Amino acid sequence: MAAAEFIKVTKQYGKQEALHEVSLDIEKGKILGLLGPNGSGKTTLIKLANGLLRPTSGQVLIDGKAPSAVSKAVSAYLPDRDFLPLNRTVEQAMKMYGDFFADFAEAKAGEILKDLGIRFDQRLQDMSKGTREKTQLCFVMSRQAQIYWLDEPIGGVDPATRDYILRKIVGSYSKDAAMVISTHLIADVEPLLDDVVFLKDGSIVLHQEAEAIREEKQASVEEVFKEVFKC
Repeated sequence: MAAAEFIKVTKQYGKQEALHEVSLDIEKGKILGLLGPNGSGKTTLIKLANGLLRPTSGQVLIDGKAPSAVSKAVSAYLPDRDFLPLNRTVEQAMKMYGDFFADFAEAKAGEILKDLGIRFDQRLQDMSKGTREKTQLCFVMSRQAQIYWLDEPIGGVDPATRDYILRKIVGSYSKDAAMVISTHLIADVEPLLDDVVFLKDGSIVLHQEAEAIREEKQASVEEVFKEVFKC
């Protein structure tokens, strides 16, 4: 059984169609890059998977079931904006996050935070955007989830820290789980990707193994992306 399935999923906002009959299986044990320009439907797809939106038509299944409180217990979701209370310290936010998710490994999160030089007594509202992003990613990746949904996980992170963070993602990643990474920083994440999906105007225009793309096109995933989506 796939970790997640989208079966002819369409999502409309009023008359605007964000996704059009998207069918996609996300396999366990693989990292999938969800790639496309702004407005292509990436965030909508991830929100549907996490029960924050409902499809206009079609079906979304997480481990064979519709998104619910049960699926949230096995899905770790990093949105593309702040989700932790900004008036809390890192330590307070960590304890609150652990109360919500039984699979949260607080000791592991603490170790990564120390490696990143993030103080436990610092309030989130006093952090830079990049430091908040690192903190939130640390929390999400310290869960023992079955599927991880990362929406722009390193967008505001300085290049010097990205390598460490990406290595930690791989190091933290359970080979029995699935991971979906939506990002514009394709070159940074490409070495991690097993599969690639290109979304354009709410439809899948390519779904292929990353290595097969490189072999067939004799080009990197980023180079193929630029060719497909060139203005």
